[in-house]
Amino acid sequence: MTELDAIKQTKTAITRSTLVRDLKQLGLKKGMTVIVHTSMSRIGWVCGGPVTVIEALQEVLTPGGTLVMPAHSADVSDPADWENPPVPKSWIQAIYQEMPPFDPERTPTLGMGRVAETFRKFPGVKRSSHPIYSFSAWGEARDRIVSGHPLDDGLGDQSPLAQIYQLNGQVLLLGVGFGNNTSMHLGECHSNKLKMITRQSPVILNGERRWVSYRDWDYHEERFSKIGQAFEKDAQETENLKTGIIGQADSLLMSQRAIVDFTADYLRKRWAGWFR
Repeated sequence: MTELDAIKQTKTAITRSTLVRDLKQLGLKKGMTVIVHTSMSRIGWVCGGPVTVIEALQEVLTPGGTLVMPAHSADVSDPADWENPPVPKSWIQAIYQEMPPFDPERTPTLGMGRVAETFRKFPGVKRSSHPIYSFSAWGEARDRIVSGHPLDDGLGDQSPLAQIYQLNGQVLLLGVGFGNNTSMHLGECHSNKLKMITRQSPVILNGERRWVSYRDWDYHEERFSKIGQAFEKDAQETENLKTGIIGQADSLLMSQRAIVDFTADYLRKRWAGWFR
């Protein structure tokens, strides 16, 4: 979407103060820990763009809260596994030899959107060290969330997602749906239904670039929209889910623990049905 398109589709100017108002009305509060997934095009034309969205979130949370965003870089991975799109087999050896290693400071996000890419470079933000599943965080629990992110099981029980879970954090889907809800991968892990696989990425070890192998799970985020629909309908979960409008974007604020636990339970009960 071009800026002109955004202006034409926006009813009134969206500013930091209007975003702060909308976030508070949705239920975001001072001191919360929240992982945010966003779509700038759904919010509408924002005065100041992604910077304004981030500053509005920080204003509501205050430094006593914690703001987290995914900073994934799935392209820092084995080119033989790439499917969307794949590369010619004749290129793969050259990619192995030349791909830059993951660097928390320099490696850009992939497919995370403009807000997440801007956030990772913001003052006071720290990024975790996983080559494909990193997260960026700012605020009170920043170091607890991003430090010690292991290579193995990068979205599991030692990951930043697990730290948010332990902190009783929230998930804010700002203009996006459950298909973008990374926390549901932790629910997949808790279901004990996933297949273990091996991945590899280039990293810096002892000052040298090296390809390293690590254990991961065979995730299935294509299920998340259906699970999310069930979560929204479940009467027992209504107190853990709030709906509203941020700018012009339909948005959801939910308990991260609730959606993780719901996902795990849902998969345990219905796993076989996914393959019929």
